[in-house]
Amino acid sequence: MAEKLTDRTKLDPLLANGWALVDGRDAITKSFVFADFIEAFGWMTRAALIAEKMNHHPEWSNVYKTVEVSLTTHDADGLSDLDVKLAGKLDAL
Repeated sequence: MAEKLTDRTKLDPLLANGWALVDGRDAITKSFVFADFIEAFGWMTRAALIAEKMNHHPEWSNVYKTVEVSLTTHDADGLSDLDVKLAGKLDAL
């Protein structure tokens, strides 16, 4: 079971790169915008493979060329190192 994030400074690079804290939840969110639906869906497919390998799955939605992603660790009842790592990998895609 993942433990809740205690070193909140780990979020600073993510917040500087477009992630934002979610009001009312211990979670982060980011919008990823692509050229079209195919690019968005391809990114989601690559992201899904990474998330599955990590056994840590995002909350997300897709409308045309925009993918909205929220990360939190339900087992930890808030943000954990898994969210920080997955956010970094999603940004790297």
